[in-house]
Amino acid sequence: MTWSQNYDPLGNLIFSSLVAALPVVLLLGLLAFWHVRAHFAALAGLVAAAVIAVFVYHMPAQLAGMAALNGAVFGLFPIGWIVLNAMFVYNLSVETRQFEIMQKQIAGVSGDRRIQALMIAFCFGAFIEGAAGFGAPVAITGALMIGLGFKPLEAAKLALIGNTAPVAFGSLGIPLTTMAEITGLDLMKLSAMVGRQLPIFSLLVPFWLVAAQVGWRGMVAIWPACFVTGSSFAVMQFLMSNFHGPWLVDIASAVVAMAALVLFMKVWKPSDAADETIDDTTTTAGAWKAWLPWIFLTLFVFVWGTPQVKSALNALFNREIAVPMLHLAVEKVPPVVPHVEMEKAVFKLNLLSSAGTSAMLAGMLAGLCLGVSPRELLGIYGRTIWKLRVSLLTISLMLAMGYVTRYSGTDTTMGLMMASTGVLFPFFSPIIGWLGVALTGSDTASNVLFGNLQQVTANQLNLSPVHMAASNSSGGVMGKMIDAQSIVVAAVATGGREDSPDAGTVLRSVFWHSVALALLMGLLVMAQAYWLPWMIVK
Repeated sequence: MTWSQNYDPLGNLIFSSLVAALPVVLLLGLLAFWHVRAHFAALAGLVAAAVIAVFVYHMPAQLAGMAALNGAVFGLFPIGWIVLNAMFVYNLSVETRQFEIMQKQIAGVSGDRRIQALMIAFCFGAFIEGAAGFGAPVAITGALMIGLGFKPLEAAKLALIGNTAPVAFGSLGIPLTTMAEITGLDLMKLSAMVGRQLPIFSLLVPFWLVAAQVGWRGMVAIWPACFVTGSSFAVMQFLMSNFHGPWLVDIASAVVAMAALVLFMKVWKPSDAADETIDDTTTTAGAWKAWLPWIFLTLFVFVWGTPQVKSALNALFNREIAVPMLHLAVEKVPPVVPHVEMEKAVFKLNLLSSAGTSAMLAGMLAGLCLGVSPRELLGIYGRTIWKLRVSLLTISLMLAMGYVTRYSGTDTTMGLMMASTGVLFPFFSPIIGWLGVALTGSDTASNVLFGNLQQVTANQLNLSPVHMAASNSSGGVMGKMIDAQSIVVAAVATGGREDSPDAGTVLRSVFWHSVALALLMGLLVMAQAYWLPWMIVK
């Protein structure tokens, strides 16, 4: 059985778009305004998406069911697998009391919460995004800030806002390499074009991050630190993306930004800094051990992400399973693609090469080096699973909903609505990417979903296909802070205390930040298209 997607089932694109948006509106409304628990809200959104897919878009029920099952399994692996093992590393650090030591050492760079937010949420988060992505940066940086004394909601909000500018180059450049494969556009041109958009926001986000944390006055008091952090990251991001490629952009930029901030703090102090007495643990015997879990995590995730290691591990074990009744059963049709294409549905069980596996091994090795017995390690791991059981279910339901909207074509209906804006399309091009990430939780998935749509529309409007396709990825990064997966991960990473926020509270705290940044990206892309053509890669 094959089924062709119909992007305008009601015969009016506006009405069809309004119906297509109902599952997302229901999900966000239940989370943000009615304070429904995340897994119940996700279930409601999934049911709504399935009903619309079957009864409005006339998708065969078995296809909708298999799409939901495919998404649910993907939510557990690799997404849930990464979150679980990243949290295992954090819990290991906490239960071995090494986190307390590390907390004092980070405070030794600066006891100022604003500087710590720049270092962890922006710089260290970008490093993890470049090596792993898929929820790990939010989980790890959120947990780190909680350990340093940040309030749970504050930590969740900062982790999400900080995880924006690096996303298009995350996981060793996977979003852009995927975009190149999907569209046939030149990878280096796509990388360079994104590298002429995101550095502006890389400079802006540190200021935005601190302003969201402490307000305008508190940000102005440390503006030099924000400038040093953002400018060093932005310059390296531009150079790497334009002259090397998308693979190491985040890692190199994050390392340079962290080094620049540490060195700057040796010669500068905020004008409103209070006199603080910071415990010096840097000379304490064995204090370096506090960093072992995070050193191992960084090294393992980085090594696992290199193409050579990933290929070698996949050669040992990598099962690609065609999803029954769904693989090659859905046809994507013009104008989303130039010609009719069969939608693939292949579940990749790459247990060895998964970033989650590298995080698990890093935690196990770090535990042994810290003197934790194998039995105690298993106990910590078991407690981590139990603590995350509901959150893993929620992530699974969220991804199930995302896959139903993807295979039914409701996502594309909303994208086509924006693509019909004609001369205003450059403004809406990154908004389409933002929508894709908000719905799917992945810049890579958004590029798969809308990459060809961007290219086809650009050709119809005599715009640069490279510019519009790159803008999909650049705009998508702003949607990362409000996608359901990231919201749940942030709530999980900062949970476990009486004042811990639920997913709805986290969503409300970042929603308008995401919208504002997406609109600014739209204005930049439109300016490049009509008034700053010299910025566009030829």
